[in-house]
Amino acid sequence: RVVVVGAGISGLTAIKCCLDEGLKPTCFEQSQDIGGLWRYTEHIEAGRPSLYPSVISNTSKEMSAFSDFPYPEDFPVFLPNARLLDYLQRYVERFGLRKHIMFGTTVVSIRKRPDFATTGQWDVVTEADGKQTLHVFDAVMVCSGNFSDPSLPLHSFPGIEKFQGQYFHSRQYKHPDVFQGKRVLVVGMGNSGVDIAVEASRVATKVTLCTGRGAWLMSRVFDHGYPWDMVYNTRLMSLIRNSLPGPLSWELINYRMNQRFKHENYGLQPEKSCLVREPVLNDDLPSYILTGRITIKPGVKEFKDNSVVFHSCPEEEPIDIVVFCTGYNVSFPFLEEAVVKVENKHASLYKYVFPTHLQRPTLAILGLIKTLGAIMPVTEMQARWVTRVFKGSCQLPPQSVMEKEVNKKKNQVRWFGLSFDEVLKTDWLVYMDEIASLIGAKPSVLGLLCRDPQLAFTVFFGPCTPYQYRLGGPGRWEGARQAILTQWDRTLK
Repeated sequence: RVVVVGAGISGLTAIKCCLDEGLKPTCFEQSQDIGGLWRYTEHIEAGRPSLYPSVISNTSKEMSAFSDFPYPEDFPVFLPNARLLDYLQRYVERFGLRKHIMFGTTVVSIRKRPDFATTGQWDVVTEADGKQTLHVFDAVMVCSGNFSDPSLPLHSFPGIEKFQGQYFHSRQYKHPDVFQGKRVLVVGMGNSGVDIAVEASRVATKVTLCTGRGAWLMSRVFDHGYPWDMVYNTRLMSLIRNSLPGPLSWELINYRMNQRFKHENYGLQPEKSCLVREPVLNDDLPSYILTGRITIKPGVKEFKDNSVVFHSCPEEEPIDIVVFCTGYNVSFPFLEEAVVKVENKHASLYKYVFPTHLQRPTLAILGLIKTLGAIMPVTEMQARWVTRVFKGSCQLPPQSVMEKEVNKKKNQVRWFGLSFDEVLKTDWLVYMDEIASLIGAKPSVLGLLCRDPQLAFTVFFGPCTPYQYRLGGPGRWEGARQAILTQWDRTLK
């Protein structure tokens, strides 16, 4: 019996993978419907992610599909949140997942049972309609995401207590009308920050976007008008990127990113140490900077009563509203500190999934990773691996080996001075292949070359769509070959 916490993207694929492996999943979802982050609600619910109505996926439909369930061909290439939710609902219907979900039920606590060392079992306390219930489960899949606990480090912004205007975290943002006729400051150069700045600039008197470290800015529309991730995440490109020495790889990315526009001229060039920072996907920002609708400034030095002072800029800038796009904390309020240690916003997990110190590998955390690519296939791949570990078909290495790998990642943080966000980031294709090889589902291009040259060429030179991981091994899907050969048809449709 497996408990799945949350019915968002990770939770849904976790339920399906449990069923595929013959396990018995029960999913607890505190809200009244599926979708997690992608289910838009007008009001903000405590403990639930919150998005604004204009959110569109940053990854294309072919790259974001679950590996045995392509998007309908008439769906747009990048998906407004309502269409993405529609896809998730179709997935739930197609694989009969709804009957395994208990809605309106909050997980209050998950604790090891007294005999955990021998059984690996967990006591799970849930609450529904004010009534608490105790359950016993053999394994736990945590799919609660990391977009519900906003990080608002006000201590890093001197003078904010004197500021007389309004300020809030991007999680509170829903509609641009709040900025009507106002002078707006957006702090933070992530995807939400840029989206909100662009929306605000259509109604505000003035919009300033400040960034301490810059960021690469990419467009969803890439070379020859194709979706960026279908061009970027191919096996050939990944091989080139990962075979080059570090400095050369940096130069290549620098050259590639500056082809569309020179970041330095726009005040956006990231510091060299930020090579691994997640690029921002936005099609409007460069033209909005050129037309003066958005001004880029360096980081905030201090706030005054009605204005702000930036580093290396002497004059004050009058401001009415500040939006802090400062990200989220990683938190698992229902787990004991001893189960998952979160230090400086980073959880120590083997392959971003398993805590290394448990006597039995019966708890896994899904979706706590950032890759330059779609999250859906990644959490699905994690779920395929986790359910096979729970079942006993896959073994984890000894604790010492797992800890060594986790510490190596932590040390990279110290060496490169990266923040936790960067630790969670990893090359999408490399990670997918790594987990796929643990369950025996990684495609062999050479093997395919002998049997099916057309498919081999498409797999190697074309986009690495998730269907590649259903060509063989456990969970093989009959339709995978056809889905790969028709991926561009669905995109162009």
